[in-house]
Amino acid sequence: MNTPFYKTAKFHRQLTLVCYPGLLAFVVLWHGVLAPNEFLPIWLTLVIWGVPLLFPLKGILQGNPYTHAWANFILIFYFMHGFTTLYTHPQELAYALIEIVLTTGAFIGATFYARYRGRELGLRLKRKKEEDAEYDKEMQAYVSNAGKLPRNKSTD
Repeated sequence: MNTPFYKTAKFHRQLTLVCYPGLLAFVVLWHGVLAPNEFLPIWLTLVIWGVPLLFPLKGILQGNPYTHAWANFILIFYFMHGFTTLYTHPQELAYALIEIVLTTGAFIGATFYARYRGRELGLRLKRKKEEDAEYDKEMQAYVSNAGKLPRNKSTD
């Protein structure tokens, strides 16, 4: 069975590799050149807007699924900024739309890359039922031992 290309880790990795660095470059261009903040020095504005995107950059470039997953927490900040700018600065409408498109692409790419690549690598989160079953097994051993903790053979 052939999986459609848009449902593969490779597609979502490429999407992330286009949108994430694109977002980084665009944010630096926007806040450093196109519409610098009139109240803050440019270097401080670039630190505020550029540095957060640098934290997961190495892991994203290396293809680490875990980094792709947590990078979304950073991307949400830029997503909210884009929508806030749409509302508060109508003169920067085009910039805000570009930021939203790049952020959305990076978010979707990172989310699904982490999902599909994690499956390929056999990584997964335990389901609640599995955790409950393990807990029940431990508690059953505890209860069947008259409330005493099971003896550890290494301490005997």
